[in-house]
Amino acid sequence: MKNVVLIGFMGTGKTSTGKALASRIGCAFADVDQRIERAAGMTIKEIFSQKGEACFRQYEKDVVQELARHKNFVISTGGGTVKDPENLALLQQNGIIICLTASLDAILSRTEKHGVRPVLDAHDHGDRRQAIQELLDSRRGIYAQADYTVDTSMVSPLQVTTDIVYYLKREGILHA
Repeated sequence: MKNVVLIGFMGTGKTSTGKALASRIGCAFADVDQRIERAAGMTIKEIFSQKGEACFRQYEKDVVQELARHKNFVISTGGGTVKDPENLALLQQNGIIICLTASLDAILSRTEKHGVRPVLDAHDHGDRRQAIQELLDSRRGIYAQADYTVDTSMVSPLQVTTDIVYYLKREGILHA
């Protein structure tokens, strides 16, 4: 089976949904951010503060190149992973792209803790709502390239997983 690649803004539930989906359909699960941390031997926050975003993006590209070679994975990407057209193209070659979205209020609530979201924190100059809106606006076109989109604002990861499974079955990607 092709990979199922979860994209979307931070706080939309990619990791929790990815774990549940992988378990439900019997695939391996890979979280891009966790693999970056393992490869770097430091947290994403530490990579950003000590080595910068360019270094982080190179780790990200390396992890995407590795994962794109596999099949039967559910891959949870970082919020900005697919900003790089090369990353998106690699993931599309052997994957179905599912975008998880959420309302601005849901994202704001889920990302309210400062200091744990380096990209968001860099844009947040006292108005986190505005920072999120600006980042969402800048990524809207990228996220629109997904094969399927699920709004996670008012539903649990289990409900999102069920929605994705139905989609994969409808499209003949996953067989009952």
